[in-house]
Amino acid sequence: MMNIGIMGKIHSDGLDIFKKLGINFFEIDNFEKMFLIDKLKHVDGILLRTAKLDEEILSNCKNLKIVSRHGVGYDNVDSVYLNKNKIALAITGTSNSISVAEHVMTMILNLTKNINKYDRLVKNGNFKKKYELGDFYELYKKKILIMGFGRIGKALAKRCLGFEMDVYVFDPYIEIEEIKKNNCFPIDKNEGFKIADYISIHLPINSDTKNLISTNQFKIFKNNLILINTSRGGIINERALYLALKQNDIYGAGLDVFESEPPDKDNPLLTLENIILTPHNAALTLESRKRMAIEACENIVNFLIKTEKLNLKNIVNYNYI
Repeated sequence: MMNIGIMGKIHSDGLDIFKKLGINFFEIDNFEKMFLIDKLKHVDGILLRTAKLDEEILSNCKNLKIVSRHGVGYDNVDSVYLNKNKIALAITGTSNSISVAEHVMTMILNLTKNINKYDRLVKNGNFKKKYELGDFYELYKKKILIMGFGRIGKALAKRCLGFEMDVYVFDPYIEIEEIKKNNCFPIDKNEGFKIADYISIHLPINSDTKNLISTNQFKIFKNNLILINTSRGGIINERALYLALKQNDIYGAGLDVFESEPPDKDNPLLTLENIILTPHNAALTLESRKRMAIEACENIVNFLIKTEKLNLKNIVNYNYI
């Protein structure tokens, strides 16, 4: 009988797939290394949420054939080891784009319209002081730079176009015609930095994107810029961001991801008024959690049982598959 280890809670709609097929599975909420080495040593597949799977753990999983991520990022698993040992790695590439795109729009609208500040104003009995909070703005004809034009970037672009914004895209791996086909303008990164009223980041974290936005970039940005990151912490240098916000070099920011998660209690970003912070939950709407659970389980089933029907677009290890 196939044996699947599920690292972290997932929606029951996904578990129902295993139950109906008679696939044995067990859930893990203890992520201590020695415990994982013992519990996972006989599994055929691992469904992984946010815990880490390093080489030491994986090297003890002698029957392992696939790791299925409950999400699109895979920086918490040793993909080099998986590739070297011909173990497949799957992602839920079609599940969370709508939720993340909506989360970005929520941050954009909240910061642009000063919603949090006006809410506190009314609740504190200061209704007549509304003019003391300064200006707020429209999205109409504002320029947004979307960095990364995968499914989430495309979903965000549609929503920005609905507000009649001018949508610019930087993604060196996407054909220019593909960007234009989506009614967006391709642009060089540095040119985009100069003109953007908004920037939303949808890139993986790697040696090229680490600290992609830091002190030098904040010198280029317009002072009305709103900067959003819902992809991975570390792409924006947090110290540089803090200084830019503190000195009003940019207008505002929204972060769903951090260099260290959870952020340290003394992280100075926590003290600022012109930033919105959320706990890495942009993709965790109920609808998205259902889709991710189903897709993550289906990826395992497709690989282990229905290889001939495998959905290749969800597989990261193309060279193996």
